[in-house]
Amino acid sequence: MFTGIVQGVGTVTASEQGGEVTELTIRLPEQRGASSDLEVGGSVALDGVCLTATSVNGDSVTFDLVQETLRRTTLGARSVGSRVNVERAMRYGDEVGGHLLSGHVIATAEVASAESSAETAELFIRAPSELAPYIIEKGFIAVDGISLTIGEVDGDGGFSLHIIPETLRQTTLGSKVEGNRVNIEIDSMTQVMVESVQRYMRTSEDSA
Repeated sequence: MFTGIVQGVGTVTASEQGGEVTELTIRLPEQRGASSDLEVGGSVALDGVCLTATSVNGDSVTFDLVQETLRRTTLGARSVGSRVNVERAMRYGDEVGGHLLSGHVIATAEVASAESSAETAELFIRAPSELAPYIIEKGFIAVDGISLTIGEVDGDGGFSLHIIPETLRQTTLGSKVEGNRVNIEIDSMTQVMVESVQRYMRTSEDSA
């Protein structure tokens, strides 16, 4: 499990495709203990995607990406020099500063607009329309692994984000431009509530 509180930005140092598996090597950031005590088999979220470390050499860590991961997320587009958000799996007793995440990306979305000032940024994200019921104003969502509060919504999968200075410093959001794609994980609590209501309404209609 993760919290969506990114520890820093890592850099892709190697990407090698072998058969159905792509090996992605990341240089982890120094801040917030991103590489501290990490061992082979440890879980790390890269841009919100939960991955297992297959090789650890100091702050250089390798992960195996299968075809499903490449198809459903933006990691297939990452190459040497790309920057990715990094979060280590939470441990029992850790403070949950964001909201609980599984690291299972549900879809990718497009940055429809991006405006920045000296310290803040405003993004409008266009997610697939089928996710609209789960995207609620002032609710939670994870964008590239970052726990964020949803701003205005358009009811068709589009939503705005108001990014604070600390988030811009610690993540890649400040570098996003129109047309970029991002990973989306919806809030599990919202998903459960929405689907429970939908199921109840279908049952009520069938019994009417």
